[in-house]
Amino acid sequence: MKTILLIDDEPMMLDLLSLYLTPLGFKCVKKRSAKDGIAFLEFETADLVLLDVMMPEMDGWEACAEIRKYWDIPIIMLTAMSDKSDIVKGLKGGADDYISKPFDEEELTARIEAVLRRHNGLSNKLVFKGLVLDHDSYQLQYNRKDIPLTPKEFAMMSLFLSNQNKVFTREHLIITIWGYEVATEDRTVDSHVRNLRDKLRKAGFAADEYLQTVWGVGYKWAK
Repeated sequence: MKTILLIDDEPMMLDLLSLYLTPLGFKCVKKRSAKDGIAFLEFETADLVLLDVMMPEMDGWEACAEIRKYWDIPIIMLTAMSDKSDIVKGLKGGADDYISKPFDEEELTARIEAVLRRHNGLSNKLVFKGLVLDHDSYQLQYNRKDIPLTPKEFAMMSLFLSNQNKVFTREHLIITIWGYEVATEDRTVDSHVRNLRDKLRKAGFAADEYLQTVWGVGYKWAK
């Protein structure tokens, strides 16, 4: 199920969007301010953001720019403003699409699905509860702070986040990360997992809750 983060200061608009999108199979998270929406993203994940422009304190353009600094999440701007300069401003600021209110429900759904398809083909980041693994920059961050990883730790983290809840045997991890031709023992895998857990813990992430040992088999990353 795809999660859509709805950010709008109008409760009726949030309810309307949720009422329409939920039966279509989307999980909707409603936030009434840009700051609340950004705070949500620091600890949870979303597949797409529907972002209103005209909001107090932090408007949609500012929120879009802030989200773009740290997350590679598709953003659709949703607003009553339809002037061409506003549309250009939103797209240049990092938005993936722009829909004017009042919107056609079928068009909104089509645009959401199109943006998600496009994003799934381009994204090189894995995001999980505040963790961001960036394959382009070869970095792992938690709540915007870098966690230094060795190449093997990075590969292991990528494998776990890409296959959540899948149990990997030590043999599978050795073959996938070290390769067939390298002589590696099970305890080497255990050592890398232990080091990875330590680094995640030091960064404040609940490593023991998610990087789990499956006794007698291997390891998995729990959802």
